[in-house]
Amino acid sequence: MDAGTVRGWSKRFDELVDRVGPCFGRHDLRSQASGYLRGLLGSVERKNSWQLSEHLGRDKPYGIQRLLGRASWDADQVRDELIRYAADHLVSPGDRGVLIIDETGFLKKGTKSVGVQRQYSGTAGRIENCQIGVFLALSTSRGRALVDRALYLPKAWCSDAPRREEAGVPEGMTFATKPQLAVKMLDHAFAAGLRPEFVLADEVYGNDRNFRRFLENRKQPFVVAVKSSQYLWAGFRQRRVDKIAADMPADAWFRMSVGEGAKGPRVYDWAAAKYGFATEKGLIRWLLIRRNIGTGERAYYLCAALKRTTAKDLVTAAGQRWAIEVCFETAKQETGLDEYEVRSWDGWHRHITLSMFALAFLTVVRSAATSPKRPRSKSAVTSSR
Repeated sequence: MDAGTVRGWSKRFDELVDRVGPCFGRHDLRSQASGYLRGLLGSVERKNSWQLSEHLGRDKPYGIQRLLGRASWDADQVRDELIRYAADHLVSPGDRGVLIIDETGFLKKGTKSVGVQRQYSGTAGRIENCQIGVFLALSTSRGRALVDRALYLPKAWCSDAPRREEAGVPEGMTFATKPQLAVKMLDHAFAAGLRPEFVLADEVYGNDRNFRRFLENRKQPFVVAVKSSQYLWAGFRQRRVDKIAADMPADAWFRMSVGEGAKGPRVYDWAAAKYGFATEKGLIRWLLIRRNIGTGERAYYLCAALKRTTAKDLVTAAGQRWAIEVCFETAKQETGLDEYEVRSWDGWHRHITLSMFALAFLTVVRSAATSPKRPRSKSAVTSSR
C-alpha cells in the first residue's frame, strides 16, 4: 500500500470514528470502539478479544471485553448510523440499489451462547449447534454492505425465563419468525429513508404471505424465491408454480446472463408471466422462472413491480441476491463477523454491528479506490505549477 493510499485510508477512518463516536458517549469508550474497529480491519489471524488486544498493544483484553459487555452504549444507535453511512456513500439518485434479506449461521459449542441450539444452518448445509442471524444487505453499483441484523431466538429460548435472564435477553422478548424479523428490519430501513429498486429474498421469506403482503402494502417492488409447491391463481383456479412453468410455450423462454460468477458468466434460461390482479397499491404481479441450461433444474420467483418493469428487469434483480453471500464471506474473512467470544444478547449485537460497520468502511474505501478520478481543470494545473 503506497503512502497516498495509507493517508487516504487513515483520513477516511478518522472520519468514520468522528461519525460514530457520539454513539459511545464517554471518551474512553470512543477510544475503545475506535481501537476495536481498527483491530477488526487489521491483519489479525483470529479477531477475538485476546488477539485484538495484542494487535492493539494491550496486555489484557479487559477493555474490549468491557466494551462488548458491561459498558453503557446502544448497538442499535450504531446500527442507525451504519445505515446512514452506507446510504451516504453507496446510494445515489440514479442508483438506489437493492435490499437483500438472508440469514447465516454461527457454529458454537455448548448451550450458553444466546439463541444457540441444534438447528439447520445454511452455512454448514446441515443441522448443527449454532446461532442464526438474519441480516439485511444494501447493494448498489458502488458496493455492498450489511446494514442491519437480528438474532433469531428459538421458541425453546423464549419459553425459558432463567436462560433468557442469564444471557441478558431483554424482558418482554417474544418469539419471532425469521420473516417477522425481516419485516422489522425492512420497516426500519424504509423509515431511515432507503428506497431500493427491489427487495430480494430466498424461499424462507418468499413463501411467507405476510412478508410479501408487507412489501405490497408499502408499494415496494420485490423479487422473492418460492418453493415449487407454491400455489397461484391462474384463471379461475389455483395451480402450483411448477405446473404453470411446465405449460410455458417454448417461445416464452429467453437466455440471459445475470453477471459473473466464480466459474464464469451465470447464464440461465428464463420465462416470466404476469398473473392475477394488480396489488392494491398498483404493483403488477409476475411469476419468474429460472431454468438451468445443463440440468434443466428450475427455480421460481414471485415478483411485484412497477408497470414499466420488464421481464429482463426482474431477471437482473433476481441475479443480485448473491451479493449478500459475498457480504457474509467477506465479513467472516476480513472483519471477524463470526470470530466473537461473547455469549450475551448485548455482546452479540455489539460485536456484529461493529463488524458490519468495518465491512461497510472497507466497501467505501475500495469503491473510492476504484472510482475513476476526475481530470484536473486547466486552471488547477496552472495554479499548481
